[in-house]
Amino acid sequence: MTDTFEIHKKNTGKLEIVPTVQVNTKEDLSNIYTPNVGKICMVIKDNPDAVREYTIAGKMVAVISDGSAVLGFGNIGAKAALPVMEGKCVIFKEFAGLNAFPICLDTQDTEEIIKIVKAISVNFAAINLEDISAPRCFEIEKRLSDELPIPIIHDDQHGTAIVTLAALMGAIKIKNKKLKVKSKNLKVVITGAGAAGNAITRLIKASELPVSDIKLFDSKGLVSTDRTDLDKYKMEMAQLTGQTKTMSIQEGLVGADIFVGVSAPNSLTEDMIRSMNKDPIVFAMANPTPEIMPDLAKVAGAMIVATGRSDFDNQINNALAYPGVFKGLLAAKITKATIEIKLATAKAIYEYNLPNLTANNLLPSILDKNVPEMIAATIVTSVK
Repeated sequence: MTDTFEIHKKNTGKLEIVPTVQVNTKEDLSNIYTPNVGKICMVIKDNPDAVREYTIAGKMVAVISDGSAVLGFGNIGAKAALPVMEGKCVIFKEFAGLNAFPICLDTQDTEEIIKIVKAISVNFAAINLEDISAPRCFEIEKRLSDELPIPIIHDDQHGTAIVTLAALMGAIKIKNKKLKVKSKNLKVVITGAGAAGNAITRLIKASELPVSDIKLFDSKGLVSTDRTDLDKYKMEMAQLTGQTKTMSIQEGLVGADIFVGVSAPNSLTEDMIRSMNKDPIVFAMANPTPEIMPDLAKVAGAMIVATGRSDFDNQINNALAYPGVFKGLLAAKITKATIEIKLATAKAIYEYNLPNLTANNLLPSILDKNVPEMIAATIVTSVK
C-alpha cells in the first residue's frame, strides 16, 4: 500500500502546470508569446469579456481557503490547508475534466479576503470557497457573489447540502417501503449551525420532502428567536424554521424522525436515539469522528445510518456533487448557483442511484465518473 506521505513528497504535492500547446518552432513561439500574443492582448483590451474566450480564465477554477475550518481540525491555518485544496483540485480534474488551482490566503480578515479574491478573479472562470469558518463564510460568499460576474460557491455549504438532501430522499423512500406507510409531517433535528448546517436547513426547507418541523441546534441549544446571543445569520435560521423557544438537544430529539449531524464527535448518545420516533434516520456526519458510530446507532434503533466517512456505508461527501456542479455552471455560462439548481442537482443524484438504492447504498459511489457528467447535463438542461 502506498503511503500518503510518499504520495505527497514524491512529486512535491499533487499538481503541476502542463501547457496545451507545443513550442517547436519560432513561429510557435511568436504565436504563443511575442509578438503575435499582442493581438490577443489588444482584443481583450477592447473587449474585457474576451479574456474568458482566449485565456485560461475561461476554464480555471480557483479553490480558495483561509485555513480557518479545515476538515475536522478547525483553524489550522493557510499552509496546513494547502494539501486539502490541492486534493480538491485533483478531484476537479479527474472527475470533471476541470482545471483548478489552490490558493490559500494567509489572512482571516473578512474584508481582506473579499478584496484579494476580487482582485485575482480576473484569472478565473469560477471560485470555489473552501474551509472558511462561519459566520465569516456567509458574508464572504454573499459579497463576492453580488460583486463578481462568475460563479462563487462555498462548497462546505452547498455541496454538502445537495448530497445530504439526495441521501435523505433515498432514506425516506426506503423507510416508506419497509413500513408500507408514506411519510408525512417528519420532524428533523440538525446539529451544527455553521456553514453546512445552515445550508442543509435551507435546502430541506425549500425541498419537497414531507417535513413539517426543522430544529437547528448550536452548542448552546435550539436556534430560536427568543435567544439574545444569536448573530444575524443564526437569527435568520430561527425565523426560517419558525422556532420561538429554545431547548436542549435532548429535548429536541424526543419524537424526531431524522437526525442530521454536522457538529461534534460523540455528541449523540444511544439514549438520545431511543427517544426519537421508531425507526429513525441518523446522518452522523462529523469528521473524522461522527456524532455516534454506526454500530451504536443501529443498536439504539436507527433504521438507516450515514456518516461522512469512506470506511462505512452511506458516505455523505460533497465531492459527489461539486465537480459536476461547477462543470454544469461553466458549460451553461451560469453565474449564480440558485436554489433551483441545487434542488435539481440533489434530485438528479437521487434518481441516478434509484436502481441501486438500498439502506446501505443511499448514494452513488464518489468514484463513479458518470455522476459529474449527469449533474452537469442536469444543470445545462435546467436553463434551456
